[in-house]
Amino acid sequence: MRNYELMYIVKPTLDEEARKAVIEKSHAILTDNGGTIENINEWGLRELAYEIEDFKKGHYVVTTFASEETAVNEFNRLTRINKDVLRHMIVRLDEKI
Repeated sequence: MRNYELMYIVKPTLDEEARKAVIEKSHAILTDNGGTIENINEWGLRELAYEIEDFKKGHYVVTTFASEETAVNEFNRLTRINKDVLRHMIVRLDEKI
């Protein structure tokens, strides 16, 4: 298993209950595919560097997890379809330069 850091931005127009459901569903994708979540850090509502789909703010979530590549691929596939997530990025932490 490799260690990863995931950052994604949820639409700011969602109410708290819907936002939590999106976050839980996103993390369930990882755990259902054999990943283990180590840390979840919700940064809250922040300004975006540039507008995305006419949004100037977004709810940021940073998660560290360990998994195989299949969980990462499945997360990428399903998150691209999810209209409530504006952007996401996964970075492998154990890569050395």
